[in-house]
Amino acid sequence: MWHALVIKSVYTLGDLRNWENVISLRQLPIRFGVLGDPVAHSLSPQMQNAALKQAKIYAQYARFEIRAAELKAALELMQTLGFWGANLTVPHKVAALRFVDELDGSAARAGAINTLVFEADQMRGFNTDGVGASRAIAEEFSRGLREFRVLLLGAGGAARAIASQCLEEGVAHLGIWSRTHAAVQQLGKELAAREGNVSIEVIAPDRDALFVAAGNAELIINATPVGLRADDQPLLMREAFTKRHFVYDTVYQPSSTRLIEEAKAAGASTANGVSMLLHQGAEAFSLWIRRPAPLETMREALRRSASS
Repeated sequence: MWHALVIKSVYTLGDLRNWENVISLRQLPIRFGVLGDPVAHSLSPQMQNAALKQAKIYAQYARFEIRAAELKAALELMQTLGFWGANLTVPHKVAALRFVDELDGSAARAGAINTLVFEADQMRGFNTDGVGASRAIAEEFSRGLREFRVLLLGAGGAARAIASQCLEEGVAHLGIWSRTHAAVQQLGKELAAREGNVSIEVIAPDRDALFVAAGNAELIINATPVGLRADDQPLLMREAFTKRHFVYDTVYQPSSTRLIEEAKAAGASTANGVSMLLHQGAEAFSLWIRRPAPLETMREALRRSASS
């Protein structure tokens, strides 16, 4: 029965290794999960479990705290144990490229995976972050990606997917910045090698260069984990923002990061990452279940969870 959903808040690699003794025969079978470190903040289970219930799929979705060195073992166990699919978050999106049997074009172009489909004899990697971010930004700001000059903060898995989407949609200008300059230089080279007319600028790692780049941008996207912790200092302060700026923070827990607060104080339009979580999650659901996701059910589940 759907109300008999018994589940730990977070599972570990040790749990996967002892799965028969960890799960209960009275609970819905766990067939999906999100793997990350940290992962306890994730709202994906609330969203995906609501979707599975609405679709009458007899399965549930859980969180798995998996360290970087544990990823290969965790994925192999999930496939052996009969999982149907998984999502990946920090720090696994790029590392997972080494472990899949087949890579979808979206993941290949981004150089990162956020969605896995487990089949009997193979593990397939996809990326729904790019399209998720695009739909979220259009929903939040009533303007498509290609209508903005974009400054992207980060060079990890989420940033790679968003950068790839910017090229797909033909933004006029894409500036990319990261605290790890080697990573952003590598991303810049990969983007420049692709066909298209997008102007790509790799921003120097110092804060002065970032401040100037923010002034030249219209849409600023934070695709780093900065903001997850309460003591994180924002990458940009209010002096960098104006009323003409649109600021999208892919962090959604907490719902209002310091970056959003600083941008709001300057009169900028802002949104957090819950809408991207929704849209990338809906795309992942469709890959797993092979039918359209119940988007409004998922949206309502996120609304309730974010406000509780």
